[in-house]
Formats: sequence, C-alpha cells, structure tokens
Amino acid sequence: MPSLGGETFPVLDPVTNEPYTRCAAGQSADVDRAVGAARRAFAEGPWPRLKARERSRILYRIAEGIEAADARLAELEAYDTGLPITQARGQAHRAAENFRFFADMIVAGHEDAFQVGEDQVNHVIRKPIGVAGLITPWNTPFMLESWKLAPALASGCTVVLKPAEWSPLSASLLPEIMAEAGVPAGVFNVVHGIGEEAGAALVDHPRVPLISFTGETTTGRIIAENAAKHLKALSMELGGKSPCVVFADADLDAAVDAAVFQIFSLNGERCTAGSRLLVERPVYDQVVARVAERARNVRIGLPGDPDTELGALIHPEHYARVREYIEIGQREGARLVAGGDRPQGLPEGNFLNATVFADVKPTDRIFQEEIFGPVLCVTPFDTDDEAVELANATAYGLAAYIWTNNLSRANTLAREIESGMLWINSQNVRDLRTPFGGVKASGIGREGGRHSIDFYSESHIVHTALRRLPVPRFGTGPAKTPEAPQAPETPGARLG
Repeated sequence: MPSLGGETFPVLDPVTNEPYTRCAAGQSADVDRAVGAARRAFAEGPWPRLKARERSRILYRIAEGIEAADARLAELEAYDTGLPITQARGQAHRAAENFRFFADMIVAGHEDAFQVGEDQVNHVIRKPIGVAGLITPWNTPFMLESWKLAPALASGCTVVLKPAEWSPLSASLLPEIMAEAGVPAGVFNVVHGIGEEAGAALVDHPRVPLISFTGETTTGRIIAENAAKHLKALSMELGGKSPCVVFADADLDAAVDAAVFQIFSLNGERCTAGSRLLVERPVYDQVVARVAERARNVRIGLPGDPDTELGALIHPEHYARVREYIEIGQREGARLVAGGDRPQGLPEGNFLNATVFADVKPTDRIFQEEIFGPVLCVTPFDTDDEAVELANATAYGLAAYIWTNNLSRANTLAREIESGMLWINSQNVRDLRTPFGGVKASGIGREGGRHSIDFYSESHIVHTALRRLPVPRFGTGPAKTPEAPQAPETPGARLG
C-alpha cells in the first residue's frame, strides 16, 4: 500500500548497490492511520477477548503459512540482506517455531493465586496492554520480526510493525500470511519508512503504550528519551561487543570452530557475535594462527550460491563503516592477520574478506566499539582476573562465551562477567523459554518465554473476600467540635 503522501525511498541490492525497487516511505500520518486501525481492533474487535485456545489456533496457522513460504522467504532474505542462501533458509523455520512456542505458552500458562488465611483470595488476571509498537532491525529481519510479533499477538495486543528500511522485502509476506491465518482486520499493521520519520512517529504516538526495539545503541538512547515523555513501557535489545574467552585447557578444536562461526556467520552482522576473542597466553599464538587460517578459507561469494559462507554486507553505508574500522585498527597498531580487503573476482557490491586482528589492545577502538561486520579482534590474557577485566572492559554487555574444561572456573567467571546471556563450552544455542537481553549499553529489559508475555501484558490483581471481614469503623461516634488552639506553653510556665 502506498503512503498517504506518495513518498518512497530506494532499496538497494547489496551485490551491486543498484536500486531494485522503491518502498513506501510512511510518514506521521501513515503511522497515525495504522495506530488508529490497531486501536479500534483492540477496543472493539474480538482479538483481545478471544480465549487462549482460539488465539493459539490462529498462531499455529500463521506458523504454517510461514513454513509454506519458506523458499520464497529465503530468496527474499538473501536478495534483500546479502545473507548466504543457506543461512537464510533457516529463518522461516525459526520464525514459525516462535509462533508455535507462544501459541503453546498461552494455552498452558497460568497465573498466581494466594489464599490469605480463611478470609481472602488474591488472584492475578493477565490483560493485554494495547497497541504494541515493534521496530525491528535489518540483519535477520523476518526471524527477528517474529520474535516480537508472536508474543505480542499471543498476549492479545494489536500491533504496528516498522521494519528496517534497508531490508523491507520479507515483511511484505506478512499481511497475506496473517489474513489467511484468520487474524482479524486491524490487529496486524505494517508501516514501512525511514527510522527518523516512521519510527520516530511510532515512538511518539500517544496511543502506543509500549515499544519493543532491536537495533543499535545510539538509536536506542533516542527512543528512550522520546518514550519517556509518554512513560511508555520499553524493551530494547541494543548493541554488543561480546567476549569469547578461551582458556588453555579448553577443547581448542571446538573453541576455534565456535569462534569462527560466531563472527563470520550471518555476514558478521549478528548482535551476539563473539567479536572479541580473549585467549589465554599459553595457547594464544596457536589460536591466532588457526583462526587466521580458517578466516582466509571462508568462502566469500554471491548470496544465492549454496557454497557461499559470507555474502555481501547489507548496504554501502554499513560497508563503508566496517571498512573504516579496519583502517582504524591498522592505524592503532593491531596486527592484521587475515582479510581486511575486497575479495578477488567481486569488484562491485559490499563484499569483504573475513578479517582477523591480533594483539588488539583494550584501549583500541576496534576492541571497544561495535563493528557489526566480519571482523574479529584477538587479545591475550594471563590470569582469570585479567580475563574478567578484559571481558568487562567495554560499555556493552549482551552475550559472552567461555571455553574451558574447568567447570568450577567457568561458573565462577559466569557470575563475574557482565552480560545478559552467557554460554559455557557452547556456541549461541538458545532455548525460547530463556530470557534474551543485555546489560549496560546493550539494552533494557528481557524478552523470551514468560518474560515476553510479562512485557506485552499487565498484571491486574483481584482481591476477593471469602467472608465478611471486620473493617475499622470511622465516623460512628457523635461529632466533636474542635477546640480553639491554645498558645504553646513556654518552658517553666508550670513552675512556681
């Protein structure tokens, strides 16, 4: 659907950086129209009032519709984002699982009830909050949209989705999928547009009581400032500079596999990427050499090629930013041991070889700042305390990874490392029941499992008396005329 004013913006192919289509650029009026439809559907429609089982059936049909569009979805994601097709193919199944998970959760869920002696029962009613504003990122757009849509709809909210402007294609599948699944009109709304226009209007809209945002930290700060004016509920998953800590006693084969996968899969454009590899000094040179060799062998190619492991970065602006960080790393004296340049045979588009810097100092910008690309920074450490100090030495705290066969050490460090999520001897494998989110500059709040239902709904507590309870009785005696106030006595007035 075109924007009310007819505004559009170009969408670029990451392989050529040529525009392949134009997308409607929603403005404040478009957001207001979408919010109005969502508000009417919430206030007057059946969605918030459906029984949990009825909503669950519709969510299951959404999941089936997503899986039926698997091949088309993968093509759109690869074309739109530059992700390798083999990595894009898994997104539909993960998105569908999100809807099934929350469909099951709302049916099996229960609320607290407390009996207060023999006098009273207190119980909690879970109520959807209203219109949920969802602002999603460009790195794995469809799957991350489902992370927000599934619990919001399961909770009984109506939604307005603002997808990232760099990757709008896959969201265009959602209106048809929702309609065919039986989602009532007005419950699901999507407004494409530039973040500073459509996104800002959604955050600022007075009839949108909560915002869920995934994106970079600078934008998150702006959203938090604007949302504070309306006291909106906020859930924000922001940037990361996650450490991967490898000790000398670790299974180095598995640790190297995980380190390489975590930073170079999804084109390095992963919020939980282990972008800082901290290695105990006795195995430091060995790990640097192995990681560098693996990086040099990562297959760079066209997103549609099933052999491609690292495709094109999403946008020329982002590509330029990543290349600038590589130049910064070299100027700061870090040792470039792999990549850093454009691969041969790919003269156009946003292609970059898998890049590894060694001997990165904790004061270096490439150690401190999120690059969000296929760039790994490797730093040595000597003691457990130094490992913790380095792990915590940035403003971020989203994820962390520890590799050691000493589980006592691992669990001690897990308590000391500042991160919202941490994996021991594992890559990023997450159960949907667990909370997702970060600390420090990596976010506010948690979503996932019960935490998502808590965010998209509110607790309404009902207190019921089981018998007539004694109530203190005020105002039952005769009225008493107040006496005129007397001057206070001075010390010693009663003496003599």
